[in-house]
Amino acid sequence: MEKKTVFTDKHIALGAKMAPFAGYLMPIEYTGINDEHATVRCGVGVFDVSHMGEIWVKGPSATAFLQYVTSNDVSVLYPGKAQYTCLPNGRGGIVDDLIVYCIDKETYLLAVNAANIDKDWNHLCSIGPKFGMTPGKELYNASDEICQLAVQGPKAMETIQKITKQDIMSMEYYTFKKVDIAGIHDAILSTTGYTGSGGCEIYVANEDGDKLWKAVFEAGAEFGIKPIGLGARDTLRLEMGFCLYGNDIDDTTSPLEAGLGWITKFNDAKGDFIDRAYMEKLKAEGIKRRLVGFELVDKGIARHGYDICDASGAVIGHVTSGTMGPAVKKAIGLGYVDAAHKAVDSEIYISVRGRLLKAKVVKLPFYKA
Repeated sequence: MEKKTVFTDKHIALGAKMAPFAGYLMPIEYTGINDEHATVRCGVGVFDVSHMGEIWVKGPSATAFLQYVTSNDVSVLYPGKAQYTCLPNGRGGIVDDLIVYCIDKETYLLAVNAANIDKDWNHLCSIGPKFGMTPGKELYNASDEICQLAVQGPKAMETIQKITKQDIMSMEYYTFKKVDIAGIHDAILSTTGYTGSGGCEIYVANEDGDKLWKAVFEAGAEFGIKPIGLGARDTLRLEMGFCLYGNDIDDTTSPLEAGLGWITKFNDAKGDFIDRAYMEKLKAEGIKRRLVGFELVDKGIARHGYDICDASGAVIGHVTSGTMGPAVKKAIGLGYVDAAHKAVDSEIYISVRGRLLKAKVVKLPFYKA
């Protein structure tokens, strides 16, 4: 039996195509992926992302603990700043990718992937006691208490500004603040998202979900606001080259192989962290495979799991994500290839039902506003 978010009944009433996702019954599409994709690229759309997890990390050891369990440098954060990072698994792979929100130097909120909530929680709890972090106290899993709407698109912030008196239009990317919104006190509004078209993500208690939903859709009516399903969320993120956990990154992929070297810090302030020595060695010796973006030259679509080959047909990697990009109007994808083929403009081939379709490695993102 799939879990429901506080908005599930609204999705069903609006005629959404529903399907199980990460243990929840979620909307996949409403009016169609291409239409919903265009709504976000050109106006404003709303995603129910309440299935995502939220974990609090508190106490005097909070910063030191996060420095050890994440790959990025938490010391650069200040109250109101968010950071994209990942949890190395101690075996060279990734437990999860996540966002860290710094409330203050002894209070952080982690936003984690829905499918990984239990895995992340168990991982953090296994390490917490070494830093005096007690599960249920300094570590607290609030995932079942919080709902979240991602309001995305060029008209998103204008929409939300109408229902809060605090200035949000001047907020920088990857910052957040507590706001009173639609009569809801202390909502967390962050200028983050998974679409590349601007906007924000809003966290409130479950009991305030209905009030938030109603206010957001009323405020966005003049901009043609629409609810958006997970299908368009995937095409939007892929056009930006954003990694999807379980497809492009997982417990077997290193952040360096995945092109996430920018969230893997080896400076003195960072200090020791899980897999630091392994990743420094990998960086020094050179990675043997790399996640790249590619466009199909021949007609066809690459799908997750398809082989990537060289001109002779020898397998050099595999596709992790692929689709027809609705805004770029090209067949695009992500995949791991042997390092010799990672350079931009390298010619590669996608094996599709026994045929080799020509493709080329391109610079990310695919979509440029």
